[in-house]
Amino acid sequence: MTTPAKARSSRGGPVPLDDISKRIIEQLQKDGRKPYSAIGKAVGLSEAAVRQRVQRLLELGVMQIVAVTDPLTLGFPRQAMIGIKCEGDVEAVAEELAGIEEIDYVVLTAGSFDVITEVVCESDDHLLEILGKIRAIPTVRATETFVYLKLFKQTYSWGTH
Repeated sequence: MTTPAKARSSRGGPVPLDDISKRIIEQLQKDGRKPYSAIGKAVGLSEAAVRQRVQRLLELGVMQIVAVTDPLTLGFPRQAMIGIKCEGDVEAVAEELAGIEEIDYVVLTAGSFDVITEVVCESDDHLLEILGKIRAIPTVRATETFVYLKLFKQTYSWGTH
């Protein structure tokens, strides 16, 4: 998501990041609720300066501060990645997929699939229902589902090293 010298904002353009901004992001990646005063001590800025930088990073779309949940503890035991082959306007398919509430992640890809999505489901029946919605899109030609059996690693710390 980011390179050593620049971040890619959600608006698509590169955003220059200095070392202090990267260190602020690292602090928030470790603990999104960390007080600005504690972050300031760690990076050598005042609380107000950290608040201003965080606000700017949020406004530029460089980062978001969100709560990351564990789907298993919330009653969503089935997670899967779905590879989708389609014809025609791939971006239109991606937009339609993005409108399906149960789909959490949509990305255009190069290779065997045109689009890859990620879903978190209440059950295998729920997964089948979502697959039905995907397959109902007229230009979708094939899907392949990769069911998650066990998660070994999931991080959100890219872009600051």
